Amino acid sequence: MNIVRDDKLIGRNRKIAQFTMLGGLLVLGGGMFISFRYPEQVGISLGALLIGFLLSQVGIYFSNRWGRRPRPDEMLDQALKGLDSKYTLYHYASPVQHLLVGPAGLWVLLPYHQRGTISFKKGRWVQKGGPWYYGYLKLFAQESLGRPDVELSGELDGLKRFLGQHLPDGAVPELQAALVFMHPEAVIDIPEDENPPAETIPLSKLKEAMRKIAKNKPLSNEKARLIQDALLANKA
Repeated sequence: MNIVRDDKLIGRNRKIAQFTMLGGLLVLGGGMFISFRYPEQVGISLGALLIGFLLSQVGIYFSNRWGRRPRPDEMLDQALKGLDSKYTLYHYASPVQHLLVGPAGLWVLLPYHQRGTISFKKGRWVQKGGPWYYGYLKLFAQESLGRPDVELSGELDGLKRFLGQHLPDGAVPELQAALVFMHPEAVIDIPEDENPPAETIPLSKLKEAMRKIAKNKPLSNEKARLIQDALLANKA
């Protein structure tokens, strides 16, 4: 498997993660100090606490993606290791953050670090369970699951526009997407009568799923090379 990665972007965003996390902690600490030392300055202390909280949330977002090791791109590399050279995995080097191109088709991969039981009910992904302290983690140390459908729609629309501009008419293949849950304590539980708009897969089963899909040959080698050439030319 070939891997294309934008290391410059990763390095820049790692610095943003470090600065925002540190800045958030400092501002939060300052807000707490003011609230205890100068209780009459309620407005200043609340403002500092709010700004510190927002900075820490930005830091969590960037840290989850670029700050901690292994990063999501490194975990995807390891999970898909062993796929043959007909596959190319793009990290931050295409219109979407993580893109797999090869015999299994075009796959937008959206990594999530949440633990607990992940299900899809009545048109929405739902996250339940986890240890008793998980609610606090979601507030101060980890992102909530949020709205994967919104992120998914934005990623697919951007990729579709790019391919429409760079490929001949009629050459744009069907786009696929997978929510990949990276945490070993994540459990996927989707009722059979539900039809989520994206595959929902534990990281440990991602390679097996791609190999199984590739047996139906959804994307020819010629189309895969055409797409890979377009992505390479755009990066250059």
